[in-house]
Amino acid sequence: MLSRRLLVAGILAFGMGLGACAQSSAPMDEAGNPLESLTVATSTGSHDFLVEIADDDAERQRGLMFRAPLADDRGMLFQFPDTAERAFWMKNTPSSLDIIYIDPKGKIVSIAHHATPYSEAPLPSNGAASGVLELRAGRAEEIGAKAGDTVTHPFFQP
Repeated sequence: MLSRRLLVAGILAFGMGLGACAQSSAPMDEAGNPLESLTVATSTGSHDFLVEIADDDAERQRGLMFRAPLADDRGMLFQFPDTAERAFWMKNTPSSLDIIYIDPKGKIVSIAHHATPYSEAPLPSNGAASGVLELRAGRAEEIGAKAGDTVTHPFFQP
């Protein structure tokens, strides 16, 4: 009876270990935050990024404050439950960013290039947006991103 319990316990422990391994195969950033794939299609081709998701009020308010500069292939995607005129600022954000406003279908509405670190000046979307992508400053220009280009991620419904 004891050996049977040990066998069952061993099988359960092995199965739980496999489950943990499967979960850890998702890409993570240095702080252990999960990353998701996102693609920006421009006239220069498709450009792939791994992004953190900010999809609740606390995450959207914190954003990239107090963070080191982003790598070329990293970003943060802010997801909103509605579509509206948006404005972002750079309060407590030490690195310059490109702020890309995106409509619900994944079309770029506008881009605020090279946002000034620590600035509290609002940077408006100049159109309705349901998503905002933040990239390292200059990255949008490097990939040729402009209004009307497409961002592909499960959040957007083309």
